[in-house]
Amino acid sequence: MMSTLWEIVGRMFKGRYDYTVDEKGRASLPSRFRDTILSSGNDRVVITMALDVRHPHLDVHPAAAWSEFEQRLSARSLFDDNVVRLKRLYVANAVECPLDAHGRILIPAGQRVHANIGSDITWVGMTRIVEIWNPEIWAAAQKEAMEAVDQVRSGLSGLEL
Repeated sequence: MMSTLWEIVGRMFKGRYDYTVDEKGRASLPSRFRDTILSSGNDRVVITMALDVRHPHLDVHPAAAWSEFEQRLSARSLFDDNVVRLKRLYVANAVECPLDAHGRILIPAGQRVHANIGSDITWVGMTRIVEIWNPEIWAAAQKEAMEAVDQVRSGLSGLEL
């Protein structure tokens, strides 16, 4: 069985960081995220539109982890409607982005528009992936999550975390 990136690196993404986007659409990866990606021997990420209609944002996958995801997805039936939808929504909108010598990535213009990203962004570590948010949309999503914290707590009881 193939080793996952997480077994190789032994670290996950966590934390929240506020950064800026330059006039060309480039943003620096927080150093902790960059170190995790580079320690896997990779210098690329894959950015795609998150599957969240209420809170548009972007998902960022290390390239090696994205390859594993694509392999698992390609093993699924071509005729499964949910697989087809996932490919159309998630895979078709994915763009591979190299890290430049300064640890920045170019966030594609169409993805910036989708996530309402201007000159400020919030990077959020979500264990296996990183998310890129418009700070105002992130704040709204956090507020909603806090309003439902009792539901979250009760839902977690059976997960043995």
